[in-house]
Amino acid sequence: MLRTITVGSCVSVQGTFEAQLDNGNIVIRVGNSLFTGRPIVKNAA
Repeated sequence: MLRTITVGSCVSVQGTFEAQLDNGNIVIRVGNSLFTGRPIVKNAA
């Protein structure tokens, strides 16, 4: 599943979901790299 996270205040990264962490962050994979950050939640229209 493709997910988008924010890393820092204005950097977004999109990749394959890897894991959910206890603190609410998620881990995604982009190629061979892993990134951890806050998930971006879809807004209701």
